[in-house]
Amino acid sequence: MAAFETTRPAPFGAISTFHAVQSVSNLFAAITAWNDARVTRNALAKLSDRELDDIGLCRGDIDDIGSR
Repeated sequence: MAAFETTRPAPFGAISTFHAVQSVSNLFAAITAWNDARVTRNALAKLSDRELDDIGLCRGDIDDIGSR
């Protein structure tokens, strides 16, 4: 019975390239999350106090929503 070695080392620079791509992906995800929070805060800021009360929020809660 023959045994085959199926593991090979990664090509030169593959790990560095992977980390660079992952860093760019993480940066893009962070910017997207920041923008989503900004849009949500702006939409909530446009609501009246009565409308905020209907959804169980007050003006002071708007800033907390963006930090979650």
